[in-house]
Amino acid sequence: MSNNNYQQILEVARLIHQSDHIIALTGAGISTAAGIPDFRSESSSLWQHADPLQVASLIGFRQDYHPFFNWIRPLLQQIQQAEPSAGHHFLAYLEQLGKLKAVITQNVDSLHTKAGNTTVYELHGHCRTATCTHCFRKFDATALLEALIKTGEIPMCACQPAGSVIKPDVILFGEQLPVKVVQATRRALIQADLLLVMGSSLQAEPAANIPYIVAEHGVKLVIINDEPTHIDSLAHVVLRGNIEGYIEPIIEVLETSYERS
Repeated sequence: MSNNNYQQILEVARLIHQSDHIIALTGAGISTAAGIPDFRSESSSLWQHADPLQVASLIGFRQDYHPFFNWIRPLLQQIQQAEPSAGHHFLAYLEQLGKLKAVITQNVDSLHTKAGNTTVYELHGHCRTATCTHCFRKFDATALLEALIKTGEIPMCACQPAGSVIKPDVILFGEQLPVKVVQATRRALIQADLLLVMGSSLQAEPAANIPYIVAEHGVKLVIINDEPTHIDSLAHVVLRGNIEGYIEPIIEVLETSYERS
């Protein structure tokens, strides 16, 4: 680790120590270490062999839902098998310290909850429940998606008209974001004194705009991400590279330098 990186780690630890109301914003990069591919990497992205407007848009789903289920089936299996990464456990650790008050995530894998975070705002939905596209009945998605993973069986509702498909409660392109989640996210951000951005390219709304919102209110900003983001110039600290490589050093500094403070 370079001396510059170590100085940045010391600064991140100091900011965490001085903060009482941390909010984390996470993207696909925090889950890649858990075996879930991101959306934009050239070698392993979810869009590498798929047109997002066909497989993951509301218009495409309404025209033909089969491409969506063919695309999401292997992703669901990866989510089912995944365990939280060091990044997920780090945020659970910060919550246990009383520092972290909420996680805002673009991910649909529920790994933050699995790691132990109790307040998680899922901007793009999740796979724990599913909804009939005709009668809007809610279902526990566990058995439905298990059947999809194992046999390819597409979940269907018993309502009329026959053949009404049940869609996992993930947000597709062109679909309205969950209003209550967005409102809760805004309320959480108003109270923040530090925003940790972890594993997000900040290219998709509304996540792309969140750092601007908090920067306008003087909230300190830390970004940990593989690639540069358009908001890097506003950050107090930018750690470039794999999230996993920074977690242990940050925790070590927190525990050795501040545990008695």
